[in-house]
Amino acid sequence: MTHPTSTSNDLWNDDLAPTTAAQRTWRWYHFAALWVGMVMCIPAYTLSASLVEAGMSGWQAVLTVFLANAIVLVPMLLIGHAGAKYGIPYAVLARTSFGTRGARLPALMRAIVACGWYGIQTWFGGSMIYTLLGVMNGAPIGGEPLAWLGINLAQLVCFLAFWAIQLYFVVHGMESIRQLETWTAPLKIAICFVLLWWVHRQVGADGFGPLLEQRSQFVPGGPKEGRFWSTFWPSLTAMIGFWATLALNIPDFTRFAKSQRDQVVGQTVGLPLPMGLLAALAVIVTSATVVLYGKALWDPVDLASRMTGIAVLVALIVLLVDTVSVNLAANLVGPAYDFSALAPRRISYRTGGYITAGLALLMMPWKILESTQNYIMTWLVGYSALLGPIAGVLVVDYYLVRKTVLEVDQLYRHDGIYGYGNGWNKAALAAFALGVLPNIPGFLNAAFPASFPDVGEAFKTIYTYAWFVGVAIAAVVYGLMMKGRGAH
Repeated sequence: MTHPTSTSNDLWNDDLAPTTAAQRTWRWYHFAALWVGMVMCIPAYTLSASLVEAGMSGWQAVLTVFLANAIVLVPMLLIGHAGAKYGIPYAVLARTSFGTRGARLPALMRAIVACGWYGIQTWFGGSMIYTLLGVMNGAPIGGEPLAWLGINLAQLVCFLAFWAIQLYFVVHGMESIRQLETWTAPLKIAICFVLLWWVHRQVGADGFGPLLEQRSQFVPGGPKEGRFWSTFWPSLTAMIGFWATLALNIPDFTRFAKSQRDQVVGQTVGLPLPMGLLAALAVIVTSATVVLYGKALWDPVDLASRMTGIAVLVALIVLLVDTVSVNLAANLVGPAYDFSALAPRRISYRTGGYITAGLALLMMPWKILESTQNYIMTWLVGYSALLGPIAGVLVVDYYLVRKTVLEVDQLYRHDGIYGYGNGWNKAALAAFALGVLPNIPGFLNAAFPASFPDVGEAFKTIYTYAWFVGVAIAAVVYGLMMKGRGAH
């Protein structure tokens, strides 16, 4: 495809252009490895913990995690289809529904969320270095917290060191990330088996019992009798929220697929089952820690810090590689394209990566984790409420309005069919706004209960289904407003 006319060159750069045949090198096993690489991460490992603490049995927690990922696989495959078919990233695909200028809104929303995640994962990585250096030192390192930051100097240095490690892959681009994911995925699977073997050796088969045999608290006579569904639905929504960001920008990866089959098979193999297995591993290993340490240890860094000798160093390296590979794939690629789409003439994919890394620093992620009273109900459910409506609009536009037929050259022109009114499609904006609106009262109550105590039960209930509500309302509104307005 040739460079578009000069009137539209604020929509184009080489990174946003459709991929060429030579760039389409990803086979199904690359997508499977990408997902295994992303699934095997510390936040995903600890998801089961929140469910067990909420009252579920170990197996109910595992099934909830598996079901959520089977559900989120559907928009992954639906939206990923456009990337594989046309070779365009999410920020360009959004132009078909939101308009050539309006697409910057969903791109920016996805990017800001990703910057928060990038910072949180970088903080996790830095914390690992800090914790395990303390173990190797024989005593905690670092002193009093710095007044203006709230963390001590050693924590800050470890955070910045981990941030700097990841910068290598920002500089070396998408291919370096693909290679990292492909090489580390088998290592992560092997480590899971090693962890199981280690735990089995420590406690024997009988020691796996405490959490596995623990009954659900929702059964008759249990402390939370009859409250299963009121816990299950918000938990399921939060688990979906965990990968809701990727469900939007999956075209950023599928645009490199060799074929449509490669992205479908790779993602189906790589997401729901490994996520369910990781949850099962977390429950089994944590169950054994009850026997070993007298309490449930859901944090793998805490667990690693209790190991001795060379195991500590091995655990440190594995956890660091793991966090780097997850963070780059899940939280760098998307916003790098999204920022590039805001001003293509000035911002390349690589510059977008630098912006992401820079904003992640400024966000001070330890403050996000500290101030969010409930990680699940505010951070995870909150942004799923924001991103669900965008997914609803994209899917309806691509399948029902366009029938999967796009005019690719028009995506890079303001005066083309995707220009709408001055580059903005009012139908998409209205659908997005109406999809988010019902969730706002519930979000305010969950995030700031002291300031918004009087929110009605109906709004609280709606908020527990935030992602589903947002997808459904936006899809219906957009579908009705665009009826008969297909571009072809």
